[in-house]
Amino acid sequence: MVGERVKLAREHFSLTQDELACAINISQTAIYKIEDGLTQNPRCLGKLAEVLKVSPEWLQFGINPPGWLKHSQRTTQAVNTIEDGYPLLSWVQAGAWQPIDEVELYEAKRLCCPVKCSADTFVLRVQGISMEPMFHEDDLIFVDPNVECRSGSFIIARLDDHNEATFKQLIIEGGQRYLKPLNPDWPEKIIPFKGESCSVVGTVVFAGRVFT
Repeated sequence: MVGERVKLAREHFSLTQDELACAINISQTAIYKIEDGLTQNPRCLGKLAEVLKVSPEWLQFGINPPGWLKHSQRTTQAVNTIEDGYPLLSWVQAGAWQPIDEVELYEAKRLCCPVKCSADTFVLRVQGISMEPMFHEDDLIFVDPNVECRSGSFIIARLDDHNEATFKQLIIEGGQRYLKPLNPDWPEKIIPFKGESCSVVGTVVFAGRVFT
């Protein structure tokens, strides 16, 4: 939950609730309500993320965790096993581009992956036909933020200027990066990877299809 992650980051930087509240110009009571779960969608989320040196996505959804958390003993010991599974997220939670209802991670359906992947892996349900014929609508793709992408990788990319995300193949040619849909009939054949305004959310490590 948001409150748990706020508290985890606050304690990591040895801040009191009063000190954090003062840094973002709200009351200590407001911080208490956030950490206690009484306030689940704080309006000051962006300011909290800035002061705590974490991404708003991690505070809100638990994805894109900060480096200090990834390398902490707590995280190392909390690697998902095949029994635990990985959370099925909405495109909203992935930095999404479609109005899909948000699901808190503790409520998310969890799915097992038959290949090795990190504890930060999450699952998305393919939408649309831009990646046919290899990927079909409603296919499940497992996305690992910790796997390095290369030319030819299938990735989830976020268009930061519009808070949008898309599923495409990464093409690197002549030092330039592009996003490519696989569907030959898709109107946009090649989409420029727009430097600082575009970032990789994660690399697809496995895809599966549900027939029932």
